[in-house]
Amino acid sequence: MKVAVATRFDIEGGAARAAYRIHSAVRQFGIDSIMYVDISSSGDWTVKGPATKLAQGLALLRSPVGGVFSKLLKTEVYGFHSPALLPSNWPKKLNSSNAELVHMHWVNAEMMSIEDIAKITKPLVWTLHDMWAFCGAEHYTEELRWLNGYTKFNRPSYESGFDLSRWVWQRKLKTWNHPIHIVTPSHWLADCVKQSVIMRDWPVTVIENAIDTDAWQPVEKNLARQLLGLPQDIPLLLFGAIGGSKDPRKGFDLLREALVHLRGQIDGLQLVVFGQMEPKEPEDFGFPVNYMGHLHDNLTLQLLYNVADLIVVPSRQEVFGQTASEALTCGTPVVAFDTTGLKDVVKHKNTGYLATPFDTEDLALGIEWILADKDRYKTLSASARQDAVERFSYPVVAQKYSQVYNAAIKFNDR
Repeated sequence: MKVAVATRFDIEGGAARAAYRIHSAVRQFGIDSIMYVDISSSGDWTVKGPATKLAQGLALLRSPVGGVFSKLLKTEVYGFHSPALLPSNWPKKLNSSNAELVHMHWVNAEMMSIEDIAKITKPLVWTLHDMWAFCGAEHYTEELRWLNGYTKFNRPSYESGFDLSRWVWQRKLKTWNHPIHIVTPSHWLADCVKQSVIMRDWPVTVIENAIDTDAWQPVEKNLARQLLGLPQDIPLLLFGAIGGSKDPRKGFDLLREALVHLRGQIDGLQLVVFGQMEPKEPEDFGFPVNYMGHLHDNLTLQLLYNVADLIVVPSRQEVFGQTASEALTCGTPVVAFDTTGLKDVVKHKNTGYLATPFDTEDLALGIEWILADKDRYKTLSASARQDAVERFSYPVVAQKYSQVYNAAIKFNDR
């Protein structure tokens, strides 16, 4: 089977990494998958980016042009918005390719317009990495306009100016007349799709994001700490960059509160922060902090997951939680809230701890519970690794996608 994958980036950002891993997984399964992108960074010959410098420059310009239009919307809430307005040549390229099926991922930042997506005539599978497909212009939202329809009367009070989301949603509703086979990495997102006005009658399949569990392996903790220059024989708690505090979805305010509850409870506890250099005026968390900076290669990131005794993912909302799945693959238990996509990734008291949303005291209790018993910790770590192999490994995920591909082709032939 020949598959054309369409996505804005190949490895830049969480959605791109997820798409590239799925692409790699199905190739190992024997499917001839070629990835088509606007911006390529991997150097992989199976990824096809713009062929000329002019084409590369034009691809880079598309997002800023769309961004100008997005400024018509005035909002007090942090978040990325995509009008998906600019037409592209992608439908023509994909339709004229020798692929039997198109597998679409994150095609925003003006890679394709809403109308472009409707012009793809080949069997189409679309893996969602956020909520944009069934919302308006928003990529994430706690509002329920996608559930009831975007009207003049249900616009949130924190927005003013042009109702960009309503306009974008109306274009989707008008243009997407034929069902697309949707794949989501979590049951939470699948339930949202099934309840949405736009996609409620479309086929939906849940397939977890893939990770190469042969390459991502547990590493002896003391060795990993030695290689990264971190202290031995003390508990280390890992979490992502504090800079994520500008996005309330990531829940860094909740993590701060949990750390207050932990003060004086765990002897020797230190924090490890990745994705950020040490700031000029570091925040006082009440514990020593080791800043690891921005990590750009899988090997260093794998070592980092292995130095930690556990990772905290305090998000209010996650489509899946790729950081959590990467940690589990390395045998590192995860503490998170029992909500959205993280409910699928972490198994409570089996591979980690799912705290009551959004109870920061329970989040702190989860951290203490994991570190309190060494024998229990070993069991948790082994279970984390085993569960990741059984659910996220390339062969498991690729087989599920193969079934979806065949179903989409049969559906399109009817």
